[in-house]
Amino acid sequence: MKLRQLEMLLERVSGFSTPASHLEQYPTSAPLAARMLFHAAQNGDITGKSVCDLGCGTGILAIGASLLGAEQVTGIDIDEKALEIARQNADKFPVTASFLQVEITSAAKLQGHWDTIVMNPPFGAQVLHADRAFIDCSLETGNQVYMIVNTGSIPFVRSYVKGRANILETVEGMLPIRHCYHFHRKEIRNIRVEIIHMERCAASQ
Repeated sequence: MKLRQLEMLLERVSGFSTPASHLEQYPTSAPLAARMLFHAAQNGDITGKSVCDLGCGTGILAIGASLLGAEQVTGIDIDEKALEIARQNADKFPVTASFLQVEITSAAKLQGHWDTIVMNPPFGAQVLHADRAFIDCSLETGNQVYMIVNTGSIPFVRSYVKGRANILETVEGMLPIRHCYHFHRKEIRNIRVEIIHMERCAASQ
């Protein structure tokens, strides 16, 4: 499957019906999701692999991973309303994915291990350090991690994961944020982001 084909398919994924600001529920755009997943697939980290989408929301990354030939896909989120939409979205495609309601506060609650973790975690704009639980869980439950972060976050991430993971590469991207909360002033705002690819250190595996 080509990048543009994946992007067009992911355009069919519905977003949040009633997004929760404290969970920073912003839909991952189809172009950004496709770019991250296609890049991960080119690295050999999707096709034939077990993949977990942490904080899956309405399921775009999980669905995309399955479309690219992941052997087993799990989407995890705390919001049951979002998970119900994710299941409905998955039904639109010839994919197999499991969606589970779990609070991402500790790896023990996830009860699993995957080859690859993909995620667009909260940036910590509403709840300070909300992203750290996602990073911690990803490194305890996955070998390869692909995550979307605000541009300028790489120095923090590199310091935070020191001794646990190595940042192998970064890819620039754009995340469109549409007006969905009362504090938004613009109809749409494009946020510069970076896709970080991390590999868990052998000593941590």
